[in-house]
Amino acid sequence: MKSAREYLWFETSRRVEFINITSQVQDIIDKSSIKEGLCLVNAMHITASVFINDDEGGLHEDYKKWLEKLAPHEPVSQYAHNTYEDNADAHLKRQIMGREIVAAITDGKLDFGPWEQIFYGEFDGRRKKRALVKIIGD
Repeated sequence: MKSAREYLWFETSRRVEFINITSQVQDIIDKSSIKEGLCLVNAMHITASVFINDDEGGLHEDYKKWLEKLAPHEPVSQYAHNTYEDNADAHLKRQIMGREIVAAITDGKLDFGPWEQIFYGEFDGRRKKRALVKIIGD
């Protein structure tokens, strides 16, 4: 069994942002020459997420509104965590959206349904963060 590992780096201009990383992940799979296996992609920061869903702008706006209702950023005084930073809501949003995805690789390609795409979700942006892409297989 072979393995490959790379990092994707992000520094968003907005506090909350969703970035489609499907093609970047597929590029890493292509470089790995692994044809059958699994691909793990996980956010390496506790205020960011990686998830699979549709690349549709309305859905992404719905996510932002829904997450803000569940864990509003303000008032920042509502959170016990906000003693040094004002990002408690970002931790909660990450918990809801998830840390990572695992996807099958078949014949060297992500084995997805018709609308599935991989996204990096940022909930406390404007600083450099990374996601790990780890591929195992043959």
